[in-house]
Amino acid sequence: MDYEVDLYLRQKWNDERLQHPDITEVLDLNDPNLVKAIWKPEVYFPNAKHAEFQFVTVPNVLIRINPDGEILYMLRLKLTFSCMMDLSKFPLDNQICTMEVASFSKTIEELRLEWKTQNPVIMGKGLRMPQFEIVEIAASECQESFQIGNYSCLVAEFYLSRSVGFHLVQSYLPTILIVVISWVSFWMDVDSVPGRTTLGVTTLLAVSSQSAGIQSGLPQVSYVKAIDVWMGTCTAFVFCALLEFTFVNYMWRKLVPEILKRTLTIPDSVNGRAEADQDPTAVAVTVVRKMVVTDGKTTGLCSSNNCIMARKIDEYSRVLFPFTFFVFNLMYWSYYLG
Repeated sequence: MDYEVDLYLRQKWNDERLQHPDITEVLDLNDPNLVKAIWKPEVYFPNAKHAEFQFVTVPNVLIRINPDGEILYMLRLKLTFSCMMDLSKFPLDNQICTMEVASFSKTIEELRLEWKTQNPVIMGKGLRMPQFEIVEIAASECQESFQIGNYSCLVAEFYLSRSVGFHLVQSYLPTILIVVISWVSFWMDVDSVPGRTTLGVTTLLAVSSQSAGIQSGLPQVSYVKAIDVWMGTCTAFVFCALLEFTFVNYMWRKLVPEILKRTLTIPDSVNGRAEADQDPTAVAVTVVRKMVVTDGKTTGLCSSNNCIMARKIDEYSRVLFPFTFFVFNLMYWSYYLG
């Protein structure tokens, strides 16, 4: 990830050649030609990808010379830094982005960089980031080693915590609702094939579309992210609900030949002798329809083991699926927020 920083870089050192005890006031120089004539430490930003010096409305540079030779050199820069992020816990992740300042040409024996003792890095008032909150800023000193010598450097570490509110509304809450909606099929009749099939396929497509939309805005990484675990598990729950209906409906359909055999022995008084004489098949179909519609508990229909098992699986699924999803949520949030 890249991030931009608009900053004021303030450097302070002492140059005995510029002492002027006869003058009690400080000298402010902002003329670029005069600024070039004064020695300044040659520093650069090692992890900066792009840098701009600000010229609006005048060159944003100032040198202040005190009577004792102390010099304050201040300039305004717009920098673009690279930040190597670990997205394994995205979007519940915390990141550390660094800003480095190092000596370019002077070795550590010639130039040593030090942070200001108090508040070396100050954030602007009212500064907000859309995706992150700045938790802490840590400043430290370092040393870079090259073949031609060792060089002094400074490091500012920005500890960032990602704002989860957007992802809760856009990612987690919709998928939870989709998973819960897929459980509605457990309360539908076993023989409600169109309704349960439509519900299962629709929720499966919805969670797949949600996952694709989330992945489209993320960088391609080779490891599994927290959002991948969440979306994969939600997809698995919806798919298992569809498989449960397939299995239950299969067991229910195995009961149909047994029902047809049983209807052949039903007395004629059930449907009337006239219909039986005309078409025995019509009698059988009518009896089956009457038994299904008039008997709410289908006690006459569910006398076989397959029928009872199909009903039991639906009843168990009403408890097992929500409980398992609750356990998954407990483990998921405990792990990634812990």
